[in-house]
Amino acid sequence: MSDTAGRFLRDPASFAAGVVLAAAVFMILGALFFEHVLGYQPCELCFVQRKPWYALIPVGFALVTFAAKDNRTLLRAGLGLALVVLLVSAGLGAWHAGIEWKWWQGPASCTASGANFTLALPDLSRRVVLCDEAPVRILGLSLAGWNAVFSLGVALLVLRGLLARSRTAGDT
Repeated sequence: MSDTAGRFLRDPASFAAGVVLAAAVFMILGALFFEHVLGYQPCELCFVQRKPWYALIPVGFALVTFAAKDNRTLLRAGLGLALVVLLVSAGLGAWHAGIEWKWWQGPASCTASGANFTLALPDLSRRVVLCDEAPVRILGLSLAGWNAVFSLGVALLVLRGLLARSRTAGDT
């Protein structure tokens, strides 16, 4: 195993860098799979929840580069940024899941109780997807709920990477 590959497995910060990139790609591909292959149409809030993951793709590439070059300063700064983005993602997922469970009111533009649909230019070929209706639940959680859980899990790995002591190439 090369020294770089070994460092990614031994060093929590480098490992977190790889996880951020892999998780971001996985989440976007998963969302696109549910939309384009399985036919689940996303609501307005689903699209909002994708934005942090889209942002984490280039951040993840940068993190992996910093880790490969052993630039600890930029790696730690990037992990800090990734942590903030992941916490925002978790918050968006939890907020959307709460709207689906009717724990609080969602935006009037995409909920059944406050929908503000205009009929000026009706598009009958497009179904309005409501934010307060979960089209699918897996093990009791909607996709928004799973986004919150997954975001928090990755955030914990990133936090571990941030808090871990820096290792040098000679550490075992």
